[in-house]
Amino acid sequence: MPGTARANEFALSAIGQIALTVRDVQRAIAFYRDTLGIRILFEVPNMGFFDCGGVRLMLSGSERGETHSSIIYFKVADIRKMHQELAGRGVAFEQEPHLVARMPDHELWMAFFRDSEGNLLALMSETPHT
Repeated sequence: MPGTARANEFALSAIGQIALTVRDVQRAIAFYRDTLGIRILFEVPNMGFFDCGGVRLMLSGSERGETHSSIIYFKVADIRKMHQELAGRGVAFEQEPHLVARMPDHELWMAFFRDSEGNLLALMSETPHT
């Protein structure tokens, strides 16, 4: 089957860390820690590290002020509740939570927003059919 590795072939699978380049590291750390409520692991000069359910998120300052276009999708159980909570904390969503796809056993819902540095982030929820 294309895209799958055989048992004895080399294959990457687990993500250990995601890196985001930001313009203002301290502002970004405050947003991820205080607004999104993500647990900070540690800080070093020009970098902050967070625990996202076992995957480490690294925020690092840009040498020239640029950022990269990556999206982090935060998996949540109740997208409407999390949307309401984050909106109450001042997060400006680009749109309300919306249905993206109907799968055989669940629905995929998403809501997109930007962090303090303009990086696109998303909430995603896989809701089982009832």
